[in-house]
Amino acid sequence: MSLIVETAVVREVDAETIISPAATGRLLIDSSDTGGALSTIRMTLAEGADGAVPHHHATSTEFFYILEGKARILSGEQIVTLERGDVAAVPPLTPHAFAAAPGHTADLLIVVAPGIQRFEYFRLLDRLRRGEATLEELLASQELYDNHFLDSPAWTRDRQAS
Repeated sequence: MSLIVETAVVREVDAETIISPAATGRLLIDSSDTGGALSTIRMTLAEGADGAVPHHHATSTEFFYILEGKARILSGEQIVTLERGDVAAVPPLTPHAFAAAPGHTADLLIVVAPGIQRFEYFRLLDRLRRGEATLEELLASQELYDNHFLDSPAWTRDRQAS
């Protein structure tokens, strides 16, 4: 079991921010800051925007807390809409994805526990978006960041219906 042994504080003004046309990610506390206990990001999505494609984590649970707006969350084959104040916890090995609900924005606090070094993963995604990294690099990083991509027909159908 990982335990936080020292208080980790990140001020909003100091959080690294990654911005794309449809999303803003604020890298809050990474696994290295918590002795492996957890990692946390805040993701703000534009209206109807995708947050993460279907994937699973081999060892971590991912928590989604909706700060504002509405989000669609895939968990296994189930897709639910969460609103402000709602929370979902997706256990290890469970396929999951998230997006802003159609016609809505979404602001989510995402916690992964036990923690995974995630900040380099998000930087890699940003480099990929800007054409400075390749899909092959992303696919090769799945074990390193415990982020294993997969296909979800249920999620594909839901996103196409949006």
